[in-house]
Amino acid sequence: MSANENRYETAVARYFEAWNADGPEALAKAVAAAWTADGGYTDPLADVRGHDAIAAVIAAAHEQFPGFVFRPAGPVDGHHDIARFTWELVNPTDGSAPVAGSDVITLTEDARIHTVSGFLDRLPAPE
Repeated sequence: MSANENRYETAVARYFEAWNADGPEALAKAVAAAWTADGGYTDPLADVRGHDAIAAVIAAAHEQFPGFVFRPAGPVDGHHDIARFTWELVNPTDGSAPVAGSDVITLTEDARIHTVSGFLDRLPAPE
């Protein structure tokens, strides 16, 4: 694995640690480890900057899907300071994944995320 490939893998692993953090303190710590202080997160439902706002988006996802976990749905691909990957939001009880998407991230030299551009590829039907 090249140094850049390791950088991409490290950044994405931190990203999933943040999305799967349990509790406010663990979430705040994981977001700070994954993103730069001025980092951003944008998807069709959110457009935020800064650790507190990113943590709030993640906490809202946990409120909507309690007990679910985010997991990678394929390999990480990257070049230069950009990486992309797919993910699923999984119900550990039955293995269903009602939400899936793909993200493109920009990175700093130390493998911290500066921006996330997220795309939602699968959503549950509205009730």
